[in-house]
Amino acid sequence: MESGPDTYLRCFIALAISDHIRRECGDIIERLKKHDADVKWVRVDNMHLTLKFLGKTPQKVLPEIQEYLFNVVLSYNPFYIRIYTTGVFPNRKYPRVIWIGVEDSDMLKRLHEDIENTMVSLGFKKEQRPFKPHLTLGRVRSREGIVHLVHDLDMLKDKDFGNIHVKKIKLMKSDLKPQGAIYSCLYDIPLGKEA
Repeated sequence: MESGPDTYLRCFIALAISDHIRRECGDIIERLKKHDADVKWVRVDNMHLTLKFLGKTPQKVLPEIQEYLFNVVLSYNPFYIRIYTTGVFPNRKYPRVIWIGVEDSDMLKRLHEDIENTMVSLGFKKEQRPFKPHLTLGRVRSREGIVHLVHDLDMLKDKDFGNIHVKKIKLMKSDLKPQGAIYSCLYDIPLGKEA
């Protein structure tokens, strides 16, 4: 990609997922694939927990975003979040997204809120939907085979995938390719006490 004053990147802010949880997610995807439902599955190496989708971002403001995010996380100590349960958005009858959930975490909510407010102050659009942290497994393209898949997913609703130690946030870019999105990290921003 050419670099210049008017270059835009498709960016988002996220938490990395541990290899252990990635493998667990991959196992669930393999299990659900057996239903031959019309689902576009996420590549396991692309899995992350999105805190804020920025979208079209001018390359020249990336250092400023990094500085703002660094100031946001300065006051945070590393903390743990528990990856737990499975489900679909928006509902079981007409699922669009298949996900693995995150147990309620006040610390994660506060971090998300602080990032949201900071990015809005930089001119990014405020997210209107409530924050529901999750790992996306797949996106449903049609109802074909979906009833059996959702039933199987229900069997996993009490599954505990383990904890993630949140020590840093990442500013990521997404390149849309014919084979799917390719994600790469622009900046690792450690939580305050890790710096």
